[in-house]
Amino acid sequence: MSSTGFFHLCRKVIPQTFLLAACCAAAMAFAADKPASAELKPATAIKFWNGNKTPSRQQYEREILDAVLTATEATKGTFSIVESREDYPLAEDEASVFRSKGFDIFGTVAGNQKLANEQKILIPLPLMKGILGYRILIVRKADAATFAAIKSAADLKKLRMGIPNTWADAGLFRHNGYPVVEKGSFDDLFQRLENNEFDYVTFGANEVTSVFTERAAKSGKLIVEPSLLVYYPFPLVFYVNPQQPALADRVTNGLQTISANGELDKIFNRFYGDLLGQLHVAKRTRITLENPILPKEMAGFKPAI
Repeated sequence: MSSTGFFHLCRKVIPQTFLLAACCAAAMAFAADKPASAELKPATAIKFWNGNKTPSRQQYEREILDAVLTATEATKGTFSIVESREDYPLAEDEASVFRSKGFDIFGTVAGNQKLANEQKILIPLPLMKGILGYRILIVRKADAATFAAIKSAADLKKLRMGIPNTWADAGLFRHNGYPVVEKGSFDDLFQRLENNEFDYVTFGANEVTSVFTERAAKSGKLIVEPSLLVYYPFPLVFYVNPQQPALADRVTNGLQTISANGELDKIFNRFYGDLLGQLHVAKRTRITLENPILPKEMAGFKPAI
C-alpha cells in the first residue's frame, strides 16, 4: 500500500485521538524501507600537497587525482580536494609532509630518497607514462657547438650538470658518474647557469618548453639544446599517508579504472600529446642512465610513450 493510501485508511478506521501516533509509526516504517545509499554523507576531504614542482606538473597531477577520485565516487563516496602548492625547499620539510604536516597524498618520482626513512604507501602505477625521464637540456647559447658535438656519455661527463638543492635526480646523475653542482633553488637556477657555475640543466620533455619560456628565455643567453636526449626510467607516482590505507586502495582502484577506460590517455594527450614530436625526441642522440632509486615494485618499469 502507498503512504497516501495508508493515511486515508487511518482517517476511516482509527479514532482521531490515535491518528497522530499511527501516522508517525507509518512514516517511520516507510523511512526504514529506504536504502542506505539514499542518505546524504559528507564529502571526504583529501589533503593534497602539490608543491616543489613546475606549474604544468601541478595542474596535471591535480587533474589526475580528480579523475581517480571521481572514478571511484560511486563506490567510495563524494570527495573534496584540499590542495596546497606551498614549496618546501628543505629536504626535511618535504620528507615530513605526512608525518608532521598532515597531508594525505602527493605526487613525486618513484623512490624519492627524501622519503627513504619515512613511513608511506607507494601506489606503483605511473601517472605520466615515463615522460619525465626523457630529459632535455637547457644550456648557454654560447656553448651550442660544444653540446652539438657530444655523441656519448663520456663526452657529456666532461661537463657539469646543475640542479637545485634536494631534487631527486641529483643522486641519480652522481650514481652514473656525472659531475653535479647541487645548490640553490629553482628560482636562481638559470641565473647561476648564465654565471657559468655549471654547464647545463635538464628537465622532462613534459615541462622543458614551459620552464624555458617562463624562466630562462628572457635574457636571450640560454637555449633549449636541440640535439641531445638524456633518458632514464623515472616514473611519477602517488604516495599516500601510511595512516590512510583506505585512500591508498581508492587511489589504486581509481588509477586502474582510468587506465583501462582511456581517461588517463585523454588527460596525458591533452597536456603532452604533441611534445615528443615537437622536441624531435626520436632524432636526438640518446644517452641512457641507470636509475638506482627505483623501488622494487617498479623495477621493470618501461615508458608507455
